[in-house]
Amino acid sequence: MEPAHDLQGKKITIIGSGVSGKGLASLAAGLGASVFVTERKHLDEDARNLFRKKGVAWEEDGHSDRACDADLVVAGSGISPSAPVIIEARKKGIPVTGELDFIAPFLRGKVIGVTGSNGKSTTTALLGHMLSRKGFAVSIAGNIGTSLADSAFKEWDYIVVELSSFQLYWNSCLSCCVAVVTNLAPDHIDWHGSYEEYVRAKARIITTQGGSGMVIVQERDRAALGVASSDERIVCFSWKGEFPDRCEKAILADENSRSVYFRTGKNEEKLFGFDDLPLIGKHNIENGSMAAGVLHLLGENGIPDLFSGFGGLPHRCEKVAHIGGLLFIDDSKGTNVASTCTALTSIEGPKAIILGGQGKGEDYAPLAETVRKEAAAAVVMGEERGKIADALRQAGYDRIFEAEGMEDAVKKAVSALSGKGVVLLSPACTSWDMYPNYKKRGEHFKSIVLSLEKRL
Repeated sequence: MEPAHDLQGKKITIIGSGVSGKGLASLAAGLGASVFVTERKHLDEDARNLFRKKGVAWEEDGHSDRACDADLVVAGSGISPSAPVIIEARKKGIPVTGELDFIAPFLRGKVIGVTGSNGKSTTTALLGHMLSRKGFAVSIAGNIGTSLADSAFKEWDYIVVELSSFQLYWNSCLSCCVAVVTNLAPDHIDWHGSYEEYVRAKARIITTQGGSGMVIVQERDRAALGVASSDERIVCFSWKGEFPDRCEKAILADENSRSVYFRTGKNEEKLFGFDDLPLIGKHNIENGSMAAGVLHLLGENGIPDLFSGFGGLPHRCEKVAHIGGLLFIDDSKGTNVASTCTALTSIEGPKAIILGGQGKGEDYAPLAETVRKEAAAAVVMGEERGKIADALRQAGYDRIFEAEGMEDAVKKAVSALSGKGVVLLSPACTSWDMYPNYKKRGEHFKSIVLSLEKRL
């Protein structure tokens, strides 16, 4: 990446006008570059207003030849290396870089990076919350919804950044003082081409670290990420008894004592008790353990007090309402098989689960097996409802109800439980067949539930 003063007057093309694209365009314009944003879809009004204010030119509804009239092309988050505009730029000899490499030289503060298939948003937000309660100047950014570019040139103690596999694919410059990989499971196979390539992208959070960086991973994912148990940088999380005597440094969750410990050699130090964490579900014990592990590595103590005031994130196993004997939970962020399976196994009681949406090319057999074991009923909707229903039947499960939309799905889930249990929205699919994003899907679910509450 060139020094900041060398960008003055340079022509830079930004691909994409989403959160990262807007941030990149603002940063590049502020550095004196001549910026052009190219978007294959229609621009939203926020993007138009921002680009006008910053003096940024743009095009929408497709990429023209002008996209390659540049000294540098920057791929926003989610832009594939196989995108025609990227291929064309490289064919013409134009340098192409990713979001993280463009921004990294302008960050002022220690970077804590969080990635993983599931739980990364909650872990990132919780880390930011805990560090803020300690009195540090903290930026929470990245895939969680705030452009990392917005953190540039500001003086931070810590920048806690959620990193997607898309962002990490391009990364060669961003180095984390602590890197966290919450877990690994098949996701975004359609983008990466294979699970192996997906994991390779995730592992770049580790391979781009400096020599003094620390790493927290699941013990079960350690080999896939290519890190050795003898590596002094590595701290492995596991449930006590699952992987005895593997890593020298470990975070252990003990169901018997309902506590989490940090082990160094044979010495164990209690970090917190399960009841100290204000989140539901076994998966959130893992998220909380990794966040607490980071604070411990940074030399901070008093973990239980640091959890105080954290209410979790919307649409991630979020309690919506208790209506009679029914608990309604919004896990619209459950957009892959692994996250939905985790939600099902982490929440107690009879459950009617609402599944379906637009798929990612995943195998639904593991989902079907978990539904068979954990759910009293499954309501399927959206583009994938036929495939999911077929997988459920093949697993020997027949409590399946097909729905035409969210209102119908909630109605059928309620009926299936006969007045007692949990109605869980955790679709295992993206929302794009019916909604612009998972947030809108979750908001629709919540509005239906709250209107139901008023009628009863």
